[in-house]
Amino acid sequence: MTARAPYSLVAELTHRCPLGCVYCSNPLDLAPAAGELGTGAWLRVLREAEALGVVQVHLSGGEPLVRPDLDDLVAAAADLGVYTNLITSGVGMDRDRARTLAERGLRSVQLSLQAARRGLADRIAGYRAHEQKRRAAAAVVEAGLPLSMNVVLHRLNIDELGEIVELCAAWGCDRLELANTQFYGWALLNRERLLPGRPQLARAESVLARKREELRGRMELIWVVPDYYERFPKPCMGGWGAIGLTVAPDGIVLPCPTARGLRGLRFERAGERELAWIWNESDAFNRFRGTGWMPPPCRTCDRRLVDFGGCRCQAFALTGDAGRTDPVCHLSPDRKLIDAALAGADREAAAPATPLEYRGRGRPSQAPG
Repeated sequence: MTARAPYSLVAELTHRCPLGCVYCSNPLDLAPAAGELGTGAWLRVLREAEALGVVQVHLSGGEPLVRPDLDDLVAAAADLGVYTNLITSGVGMDRDRARTLAERGLRSVQLSLQAARRGLADRIAGYRAHEQKRRAAAAVVEAGLPLSMNVVLHRLNIDELGEIVELCAAWGCDRLELANTQFYGWALLNRERLLPGRPQLARAESVLARKREELRGRMELIWVVPDYYERFPKPCMGGWGAIGLTVAPDGIVLPCPTARGLRGLRFERAGERELAWIWNESDAFNRFRGTGWMPPPCRTCDRRLVDFGGCRCQAFALTGDAGRTDPVCHLSPDRKLIDAALAGADREAAAPATPLEYRGRGRPSQAPG
């Protein structure tokens, strides 16, 4: 079937990254460097994406700054008239790199932050990166690029919310996305340690309201709702295969960055099929489009064109079946899975800490901090 043209492309240039964040959204089976698309293949992806209708490219990873051809890919996208945004940990970003990227056509940078305090931030990342992030922020601002920042919130850092907002403002941030953890991949492995309790969430929402008022007109604060605490699930990327696509480091083309682990779907590879065919015709991209695939209670629900049955990746992660109603929904037959996790979060707050699983590293005996 022919779908509406995608708006954005997430180009995951690599899964290589110096950080080992405990909430990372990369898959558990990280693509090896030897299997990454080369420069020529990525240039083809960019051309096909623009021809398909893409107007924004988010250059992501892993850490995209480890790619020596990043400057050339930015320039190629800019030459196509596509808006380019770099999503980075900041490790590897200095004044010269920021200036060069801006000159080649980069339009904005999104910098991740793990916490306000350096020790905690480095412990969450599994790497001493906090000071490098400060220098990266300064380099981006000096290069004249808009700086947005992303903080994944969870039990370990959500009580620092006020300090986090103040730090981002001090670093020159224009837009701050406060994204409560979505539990896939590495985050799901660490859910017992990361899912905040209800009192923590209530305190954070109060701080958020105060900071929004204080910073009105100076910095935009975006709050990504922790959907485990909602009655209805979040929309699945505006609907499965509706507004964007992701190309993984090895060329696998996905409806969203976390879809790679869904069993029972065959995802095509860029270069073997054109993006237009994959977007419009492939079985994987059409499997959950529309409403025909929906089970009860979604099929007759008044919200079926609002939340589209919820997140397919979350349904699979929690039930093993991507075709089920997202368990977050209070009408889902699997809602008990969410309620059990929430009850566990309240108990865990008073329980001994369990070890953290670091991205790609198993259980280190001691994290830096």
